[in-house]
Amino acid sequence: MRREYTSDSDGQRLDVFISGKNSDYSRSYYKTLISEGAVSINGVTVTKAGTPVNRNDVVSVDIPDPVESDNIPQDIPLDIVYEDEHLLVINKPRGLVVHPGAGHSDGTLVNALLKHCEGHLSDINGVLRPGIVHRIDKDTSGLMLACKDNDTHVKLAEMIANHDVVRKYRAIAYGVIKSDRGTIDAPIGRSGKDRRKMSVKGDGKYAVTHFEVVGRYCEATDLLLKLETGRTHQIRVHLNYIGHPVVGDPFYATKKMSFGLEGQALHSTSVEFVHPITGEKLYFECDIPDYYKNVLSGLTPM
Repeated sequence: MRREYTSDSDGQRLDVFISGKNSDYSRSYYKTLISEGAVSINGVTVTKAGTPVNRNDVVSVDIPDPVESDNIPQDIPLDIVYEDEHLLVINKPRGLVVHPGAGHSDGTLVNALLKHCEGHLSDINGVLRPGIVHRIDKDTSGLMLACKDNDTHVKLAEMIANHDVVRKYRAIAYGVIKSDRGTIDAPIGRSGKDRRKMSVKGDGKYAVTHFEVVGRYCEATDLLLKLETGRTHQIRVHLNYIGHPVVGDPFYATKKMSFGLEGQALHSTSVEFVHPITGEKLYFECDIPDYYKNVLSGLTPM
């Protein structure tokens, strides 16, 4: 489906211009279309989202037609903390994959949501990730958001991008962190040595994590962390960067004692935001799960 828009001003970024003309999809989705060569200015294909659009330019956008999903609704129990006609807040257990991918064709959170919501989920992120506005790793537990319609998805995605959704995590980090609180401001990008990993690098994306100490043990430190940005593996990479990787982390702490864990001791403990449709202020918090408590109980208090 091709859509065309004519600009009446100079200098606006291409992705901003398109999202302003058509709010059916998120700005990040339009960035993807641009990078894939689906957008042109005056008949010339453009692949950079920051390309300026000038007065009288005609911008053409080829939006793919909907594709039928192969995802199967599955009756998988969900711990739903909040739900209305627009969105859900879910307390995801560790070990549950968020969406289908290599090695996980079903049994995911998406399969469970398709069953629970009877297919009424946003489709901005494509047929493999309906309803998913952000994700947490398989072995990270705790709160995450899902959307039932595209309008909610677009607005919530912009709120996350603008840091208007406050997300806090608990993590157990190896070693004793001496500072009671601190901020890790270090850009994150894809590792050049292992494409599955992320790393701190000069040409990476801006990333900031705030932390404060909840408790200290001889072997590790229990932390409360607040995300200012939401990069892939952000907490895991940042804590590894300061020399205190997350306990049990299979990517960034492979040679350390796992305390019986398969996967990292990382829990999304609270989320706070203004409902993108109703304007209601919402705050949700969930206690640390048993696996996390078991690790703490096995540590030696200082």
